[in-house]
Amino acid sequence: MKVILNSKQIERILMDLTSRIISDTPKDLDIAVIGIRSRGEVLAQRLSKSLSGKLGRDIPCGTLDITLYRDDLNSPHGVAQPQVRTTEIGFDVDDKIIVLVDDVLYTGRSARAAMDALIDLGRPRAIRLAVLVNRSGREFPIQADYAGFQSDAAPDSLVQVNLIESDGKDEVTIG
Repeated sequence: MKVILNSKQIERILMDLTSRIISDTPKDLDIAVIGIRSRGEVLAQRLSKSLSGKLGRDIPCGTLDITLYRDDLNSPHGVAQPQVRTTEIGFDVDDKIIVLVDDVLYTGRSARAAMDALIDLGRPRAIRLAVLVNRSGREFPIQADYAGFQSDAAPDSLVQVNLIESDGKDEVTIG
């Protein structure tokens, strides 16, 4: 496994994403951050905290479980029963700019599932996708609005995001 991002690089990327989101969002509009379970959730919490600090107001943060929206839920190739967890969004998504956060954007399937889940919760003004790592290999026409790092990982490689909150360290590896 080769480390492609260390903790300082991840921190810098999150600060850059914060600045880019702020510069793209009109000050008079409500913004909220929602992370896709599980590592998108952690990144969303960090991003929400950073945005709140820079904007001087509380930016709500929620967590979205996309298990039931996945297109491979009933796949004959699946071996394990999926674990459905809770969606925890303690605010109304209507008319807000939602920054949807995930760790890696690869095929676009998770982002599509997340958008379907969000639309079932209400009618956001806009959904913007922010990812830590963007890699090629889209199967759906979905692109990140905010991408921290562009990976040239081969289709058969694994990009693994580790975060202190869930894995005891901040790093991104490829292997």
